[in-house]
Amino acid sequence: MKQHGVLRVLAAVLGFGLSVATAAAPVAVSAPAPASPPYADIDRLFADFQLDAHLPGLVYGIVRDGQLVHVGAFGVQDLDSRRPVTADTLFRIASMTKAFTALTVLKLRDDGALRLDTSAADYVPELAGWTYPTADTAPLRVRDLLHHTAGFATDDPWGDRQTPLPEAEFTRLLREGVPFTTPPGTRYEYSNLGYALLGRTITNVSKAPYEATITRTLLAPLGMASSGFVADAAPAARRALGYRWEDEAWKPEPYLGPGAFGAMGGLQTSANDYAKWVAFLLSAWPPRDGADSGPVRRSTVRELGQGSNFPRLRARFGRTGAASCQQATNYAMGFNVALDCDLGLTLSHGGGYPGYGSHVLLLPERGIGIFAFANRTYAGPSIPVWDAAMAMLKAGQLGEVRDTATSPALEAAYREVGKIWAAGRVEGSRGALAMNFLLDRDAAGWARELARVKAQVGECATGAPLAPTGAMSAEFSWRCTHGRVKGSLLLAPIPAAPIQALDLSPARP
Repeated sequence: MKQHGVLRVLAAVLGFGLSVATAAAPVAVSAPAPASPPYADIDRLFADFQLDAHLPGLVYGIVRDGQLVHVGAFGVQDLDSRRPVTADTLFRIASMTKAFTALTVLKLRDDGALRLDTSAADYVPELAGWTYPTADTAPLRVRDLLHHTAGFATDDPWGDRQTPLPEAEFTRLLREGVPFTTPPGTRYEYSNLGYALLGRTITNVSKAPYEATITRTLLAPLGMASSGFVADAAPAARRALGYRWEDEAWKPEPYLGPGAFGAMGGLQTSANDYAKWVAFLLSAWPPRDGADSGPVRRSTVRELGQGSNFPRLRARFGRTGAASCQQATNYAMGFNVALDCDLGLTLSHGGGYPGYGSHVLLLPERGIGIFAFANRTYAGPSIPVWDAAMAMLKAGQLGEVRDTATSPALEAAYREVGKIWAAGRVEGSRGALAMNFLLDRDAAGWARELARVKAQVGECATGAPLAPTGAMSAEFSWRCTHGRVKGSLLLAPIPAAPIQALDLSPARP
């Protein structure tokens, strides 16, 4: 029987200790705390996943407009103490660390300390002697490492076990060189090694250990005081220990300490801390005027969503994926960026690690982020994260996509369109038209077209609000006597911003 609720203390009263393995047993669950009504259904999604995926513990959070508006905590931090998971429980988030690495690289670029399109060997000298796969291969760039287009072979799960690799051994590996699967810059292939190289780049350029630079650049300014890369330095009472589910039993995973591969997946954090990171990232959208007071400027944060030129198609994660249109997705910088036919622009990334699994989904156009952490090997809570987003969409809880603000030039041009409609001709608005406008359709042709549309729809109310698609373009919809007019407006890219294109068409039922 499944039990649901904000707090679901799995095995909280199990009467055994943990040795090599913990056998499956009947689960005793404390009375669940009531969920706030808007999120009760979402809690059930995660509670079901925690049970079905054999997760000792799970926590998820929803961030909206800069605030952690909901946390759901389920199960236990570890099977010895049986402490319940809370919003302050510390989990290893594995490859969700990569976004911290990528943004720090971009901050060093902003500071003039490195360039993305120069040879990576400029910052990691051990790469200078590498043999490339073909004579015409371009040098490996920092940008290639960020986008997973370095030409390295996919290295899960080998890379996950390299986290504690000593720096000296990593240096020796780099001096010996590594095999390429393709020439750099020619194909996407996920690589933990590539992000470990970014960690070494950060260390060399900042002249400080990677962990110290990440802490100084991001963790400390964002108030993520409980987060760090030395997991066992955190209070034991707050740490979620990692397990794998094997032979119908939980088995503890060995602790992986800090080392040369920490940049690809070594961060430990809590829901309360990670929510600050999510809120900071989402605050970069939409582009706007005003103070830019974050530890990294907003325009740089938005670069995390700029993909490489190797797009792929994929089904949406979760139960709705099979019935949805496919996403066009690309690896950007520490995030997969995808356009979803229902959710719009999405940035997401999973984390799989010995003892842990995680996932984050950002909806930048809506100011919403959803994330989840679990303490079971490769738990991969992508399914409930994306299902939660779709459930919120269907329930009207995601809100509207944030519209681009109108510009004075657009407003002025739109008023001119209203005058053209009222007059039934364009000659009186010549001063507002770009030089191409009457070459593409002459004045007589516009008079005929306006008369044709008016004959179908009758008189229209032309004061409906604009829906800008940029500072120089917009769409609009007019209600008319016998239907609606769907319109679009495009301005020319010159200082006067005259109208270069206009469309007024009867809306189809």
